[in-house]
Amino acid sequence: MSLRVGVIGAGAMGADHIRTISRSVPSARVSAVYDFNTDTARAAASPVGADVVSSAEQLIDSTSVDAVIIASPDRTHADLVRACLAAGKQVLCEKPLAVTADEAYGVVEAEVVGGRRLLQVGFMRRYDPGFVALKRTITDGTVGDVRLVHAIHRNASSSTSTDDAGLITGSMIHELDTIPWLLDDEITGIRVESPVVDGFRDPQLATIWTKGGVMVMAEVFVNAGYGYDVRCEVVGSRGTASLAPAEAVSTRVAGVDGVPVRDDFVAHFADAYRIELSTWADEALAGATTGPSAWDGYVANAVAEAGVASLASGAREPVTLRERPSLYA
Repeated sequence: MSLRVGVIGAGAMGADHIRTISRSVPSARVSAVYDFNTDTARAAASPVGADVVSSAEQLIDSTSVDAVIIASPDRTHADLVRACLAAGKQVLCEKPLAVTADEAYGVVEAEVVGGRRLLQVGFMRRYDPGFVALKRTITDGTVGDVRLVHAIHRNASSSTSTDDAGLITGSMIHELDTIPWLLDDEITGIRVESPVVDGFRDPQLATIWTKGGVMVMAEVFVNAGYGYDVRCEVVGSRGTASLAPAEAVSTRVAGVDGVPVRDDFVAHFADAYRIELSTWADEALAGATTGPSAWDGYVANAVAEAGVASLASGAREPVTLRERPSLYA
């Protein structure tokens, strides 16, 4: 038996999920695709023999779809997730879960009413072998008590995070999820600044404080020009641990000694996406979901909202969360 997956949104992310499932996830197959651009939907669906449907609602309600992947624009996520929950279908929603913290908490409430977890948020770094190994150096005590974390997240260019707030809610939100997961800690405060005064404030630098006393410096630069670059260093009382470079081969050509820098985030995290989708599909077939939850999505949105407020105020802003429902204990 294979999981029949419907994909909403067939742009870069959705199309890559469709290819990954067809090539690397034997427990699933894509059965239906919807995109507001019918040609885009056909281009993604045709190679895998999936049907193209005329609306997201038709896809969610289809009897030929067991589970749904949402890879449509951010503003559509919360409503589509709620429709999947109402239909009783497992759903993997790309980040962010919602545009605002209140909207995200509305999804939490809708899932709690249903009484079981059906939603996973696409924070794929939790599945990346490098980040998993980095987390292990913390949990096994290799680096001792963590004091500082330095995180860097750069894109060559971005067509999605194009305004000050969107850089935080659409790009930095990865760091805002990764840090609590990596440290098994809660973010209590955030200050976001930028050296750019006029126009799009890119790059941005966040100083983050956790309940356990760790300080984090997180740089996000979505138009860095040279490529896609994600780094993370954990500084502890006994030593440090850093993500290792992804490239296995270094070259010396035309007077240059080094390794290439990718400009494609999908290629950079190909293993993470493959493991994420495989795990999600296997769990969905078993009727279980253990990945990043609706609560995790809400937390990231709440921290992002405080970060947006900080960028405007110039001050450290507190992160205040609602009470966590027992469903996510």
